Amino acid sequence: MSVLRPMDKLPDLNKATVLLVSTEDALLQQLADSMLKEDCASELRVHLTKSLPLPSSVARPRIDLIVFVITLHSRYSFQNVEESLHHVDSNFFLGKVCFLVTGAGRDSHCSVHRNTVAKLAHTYRSPLLFCDLEVESFRATVAQRLVRMLQICAGHVPGVSGLNLLSLMRSPSPPPEEL
Repeated sequence: MSVLRPMDKLPDLNKATVLLVSTEDALLQQLADSMLKEDCASELRVHLTKSLPLPSSVARPRIDLIVFVITLHSRYSFQNVEESLHHVDSNFFLGKVCFLVTGAGRDSHCSVHRNTVAKLAHTYRSPLLFCDLEVESFRATVAQRLVRMLQICAGHVPGVSGLNLLSLMRSPSPPPEEL
């Protein structure tokens, strides 16, 4: 078990691989299925894991994008992501990491505040997306966005890189402080 590095493996021709990291198996599987339904010129490969590090004994392809899914209703979900981040090489944060937050629609049931997640994304200089993955139409929309991000991160969109995408998606100001 070691640190996950973006250039450990050579890229595969017309193949793009995303790693979805979350403690919520059912939501993660639904998101993966929605992503695989999307129309894409590349062959999509979606890998699911509950946490990092990944076992080093398993043969795996090059990972083009890591999506950390945080459920605001679970403090464990947030802690799991924080612990997993220690196993990601800093070069991945140059446009190849994204945070996806679900469960933000019901503030009364949240164990983790939105600002806490926003600060985490700002600290790692990574895009932050909000989506209620339990609603099919929202899940399909975010799946479409993630597939497009994956194509860019895999280098399948001419003239655009993950770093370009990062500069377009990043908020210019730090997250607001909690009162």
